[in-house]
Amino acid sequence: MSATTTLHSVSVRPALSADEEALGELDRSTWSTLHAVMPRPQPPYDPFFDERHRPEDFLVAEAVTEAVTESGATDGSGGTRIAGYIRLVPPTPLACNAHVRQIQGLAVAAWARGAGVGRTLLRAACAEARRQGANRITLRVLGHNTPARALYASEGFAVEGVLSGEFFLHGRYVDDVLMGRSLAP
Repeated sequence: MSATTTLHSVSVRPALSADEEALGELDRSTWSTLHAVMPRPQPPYDPFFDERHRPEDFLVAEAVTEAVTESGATDGSGGTRIAGYIRLVPPTPLACNAHVRQIQGLAVAAWARGAGVGRTLLRAACAEARRQGANRITLRVLGHNTPARALYASEGFAVEGVLSGEFFLHGRYVDDVLMGRSLAP
């Protein structure tokens, strides 16, 4: 008998060093040609956190879950699990660019997709960017990543530029789409 995962609630918190293993596993399990410009990770895996990817750069979505069997019964294997993450950083170290934050990674576990986790993380990143004093937020997304582009557009991000054929992935050229939005209230 198989079970499905039901999400009861999602909360967002800053990442902790202790999240490294779970975030590394999530990152590897969500690798896809839809969004990745790097090759599929292979063992031995690099650490998830390093000098450029610090825990304080990430927000983590935690979901309270419950496993439900085909008959509708719960099997007691629920709990709190990491459902996704978003990386939010200054795009450059320049003082003249300090008013901007950039999303440089968003991942949602397969079992949590379609439940609003990505949207929740986006909204939390915008709130955190405002808290940090930013008045603008940007991101880059591959042109063929239609689901992500639709999510970003629905949250107020607009296409601000396209680097045509910026990447050569799996035998074809792919656009790099630059999106951004104001964080003004």
